[in-house]
Amino acid sequence: MNGKCVWVVMALACGCKPGAKSDQTKSTGGGTPVKVASVGGFQTPESVKWDSTQDVYFVSNINGAPNAKDGNGYISRLGPAGMVTDSAFIKGLNAPKGMALIHDTLWVTDIDVVRAFDARTAAPVATVPVPGAVFLNDITAAPDGSLYVTDSAIRFGAKGQEHVGTDQIFRVGPDRKVSSAIKNDTLSRPNGITWDAANQRFIVVSIGGTKSLFAWKPGDVAPATIGSGPGGYDGVELARGAILVSSWTDSSVYRFENGEGSKLISGVPSPADIGYDAKRNRVLIPVFTGNRVEIWQLQ
Repeated sequence: MNGKCVWVVMALACGCKPGAKSDQTKSTGGGTPVKVASVGGFQTPESVKWDSTQDVYFVSNINGAPNAKDGNGYISRLGPAGMVTDSAFIKGLNAPKGMALIHDTLWVTDIDVVRAFDARTAAPVATVPVPGAVFLNDITAAPDGSLYVTDSAIRFGAKGQEHVGTDQIFRVGPDRKVSSAIKNDTLSRPNGITWDAANQRFIVVSIGGTKSLFAWKPGDVAPATIGSGPGGYDGVELARGAILVSSWTDSSVYRFENGEGSKLISGVPSPADIGYDAKRNRVLIPVFTGNRVEIWQLQ
């Protein structure tokens, strides 16, 4: 939080050593991704969102158990150079996870509600309860101004992670009315979601047992498989026509194009809900158990 020490380690760009692993040599431009910053001092960072208007990164911090209503959660502001400008820009959340921006409104999932704040001032804008939600995870905006929110339907208890409900994607309309857009366990504990404007569909990735990447359109009774990888997915972003996906299974970020996946970045344990800075062609990785955010330059 504000009183905690925040450290920043900047990594200088350097040439690859002869023994560098080949699975790190692919990127949206064909070159080697370079880690340009590693920013610490966060508390269970779950998601990073680039605000293109302000040119800042928002970082959601759970700061406790993922399903605990403890008021410990907060959102930090991080500059593109790797400097934290406000370690607790928004306070008093429970377990904030995925974020979405609609104009100057920052939306964030918080267990069983969706909250909105002014992205410039942090002033509260709205709190929208989601009836029937168990574990709201990621959120994305559709072109009509509605929000689509994944529910992984899991809880954490004495037995660890348990699937206690039916997987869903909720819709929050511009009028803030909530409905279930799809309720189906074929979603396999849906986690990351993003809007694919080129194909007029959502891309959904799951933390459950499936290794599939899904495409889904409102009205479809089940998602369609568009690719397969290691599984254990968390975040998903579109970057210059490719789909970027983080995987806890092998501590990596993958690039998918035309259904084929290749490892883009490896050696990042617990890569959570990644962000993408389209201005600089960077992937932003919250390291969930490492309490840091890594910024990787794509070539």
